[in-house]
Amino acid sequence: MRGYFAIGAEGISKPMNLGALMRTANAFGASFVFSVGAADRVKVAYKADTSKTFESVPYYQWNAMDDIALPKGCQMVGIELTDDAIELPEFRHPKSAAYVLGRERGDLSPEMLARCDHVVKIPTRFCINVSLAGALVMYDRVLSMGGFRDRPVMPGGPKV
Repeated sequence: MRGYFAIGAEGISKPMNLGALMRTANAFGASFVFSVGAADRVKVAYKADTSKTFESVPYYQWNAMDDIALPKGCQMVGIELTDDAIELPEFRHPKSAAYVLGRERGDLSPEMLARCDHVVKIPTRFCINVSLAGALVMYDRVLSMGGFRDRPVMPGGPKV
């Protein structure tokens, strides 16, 4: 798979959610993880990440939107349930992307949505946990960009 990706959250307040997101990002091969405007107590998220992502994947903790510094050519992709968002199964992931999720019990801010190059929604009936949403987005990226063979017509795996 060519390119890279990062994942993070705006306004996240629960260390366990950020820790779980970091661990899953590490498992899927994220280039970096970030937060924007995180609650002060989120700084203990390292304790919630059992894979010790911080030892191998950079974590950027930006205090405000103006602090965000993405690499040149990196597209910001918001994950949010809005009427005009692209359904995740129909979305073509950018080669270089930074996915941003909203806070617990809240949405991405209007300012963050305006900054996004794309807004994508997971086809669920209501919001799901931030770390689960991140896992689904990363899985979809790997599945759609990973160079896997087409699925077989019949149930089961490919014939070897």
